[in-house]
Parts: sequence; C-alpha cells; structure tokens
Amino acid sequence: MTQKSEMNNSDRVREVFAHFEPALIESLIDQSIVKEYVANEEIIRTGQFMPSTVLVLEGRVKVYRESDEGSEFFLYYLTPGQACAVSMSCAARMESSQITAIATEATKLLMFPVQTMNEWMKEYRSWYEFVISTYRHRFEDVLTVLDHVAFRGMDERLEFYLMNQWKSCGCSDIPINHQTIAQDLNSSREVISRLLKKMEQRNMLVLHRNHIEIKGNWISRV
Repeated sequence: MTQKSEMNNSDRVREVFAHFEPALIESLIDQSIVKEYVANEEIIRTGQFMPSTVLVLEGRVKVYRESDEGSEFFLYYLTPGQACAVSMSCAARMESSQITAIATEATKLLMFPVQTMNEWMKEYRSWYEFVISTYRHRFEDVLTVLDHVAFRGMDERLEFYLMNQWKSCGCSDIPINHQTIAQDLNSSREVISRLLKKMEQRNMLVLHRNHIEIKGNWISRV
C-alpha cells in the first residue's frame, strides 16, 4: 500500500492545501464532506444546480461545455488543490451550472456549503487570494482555448491539447483514445487519427490502443 493510500482524508487536506492558514485548514476539514467518484462518472451536468462549493482533493476532473445537440467543447482540467470558477460562481449565485464536469480517474472532491465560502472570504486572507486566483486562472484557461480555436489550425490545437494532458496528469503515457480527443476538440475521429499519425512519424509520440506515449524529445522542446 502506498503512502498516499494510507493517508486519511484530513491529512490529505492538510497536504494539498498547505498554503492555507492553519485555522482555515481545520475549518475546511470540519465543514466539508468528501465525495468519491469513479473514472468517467459525471459530477455535474449543464442545467443542474450546484448547492456546494467544490475543491479537488485527489484525481482529475474534466470540465467542458455541452451544446443542446450533445456536442462537447473542452475547457480545462482540474487537479488536486484546484476549484472550478464557473461552478463556484453558479453556486454562489444559486444559478444552474453552465458547464459539465466528469471525473477522468478515481477522484475525491471536498464539498462544503456556499455560505461557508462567503464567510471565509471575510475571515481568511489565503481563501480570498485562492478564490481570486481561481477566477483569474480559469479565465486565462478559457482565453487560451478560444485563442487556439479562433487563430490556430487543428494540428496546433492538437499539440496544445496533448501538452495540457501531459501537464495535468504528470505522466508521459496518457490514457486517452482518438474518439475522446475528437470530441474534446470538436473534430472528427478521422482528422484526429490522421494528425496523430503525422505526429508519430515526426517522432513526437507513439500511438497505442487507448493510450498515447509522449516522447521525451518533444517534451524537451516545449
């Protein structure tokens, strides 16, 4: 058993949110509940109400917009220690969610009442800075995605997407298939497969069944 799996939730909170004031960490432990999700389980769907503020404790969460026709537009990933600004804003204003979020692997989320978040904004400087930073970083994420959609070709968007995958999972062997990439980039599987094959020929990656291995020589150039 690994040290991480032996660690209880309270200790994990203290580790992941070590930059919070000690009193805030203890309040976070006391006020929140831990909810677990399995890989590919939906956390919230567009149109649903999010009654709680959510922080990622373990795992990874994929956030995207979904059209009425069911097509997807990938926005960003959330990793331990992060929060979704869109869902945070919707919860605070008691509005329905504007995004859909799913767990891409076994994930633990911290959930606590919106009123608690508002009280912490006044009481703890580190929480105030965390919330402001969350809004800024997620806004920058969305701007970057829009920039690639508006001004870059699909080949550049695919490279950017895979680099984000590599950074968010912290591994060079990414568990993903061509169809998922096509959905995230609002493209066709045929186009994505063709571009991935070209990248493989350029020695940037190695294609496997349901996973992609990023080559070190590509990473070293980024």
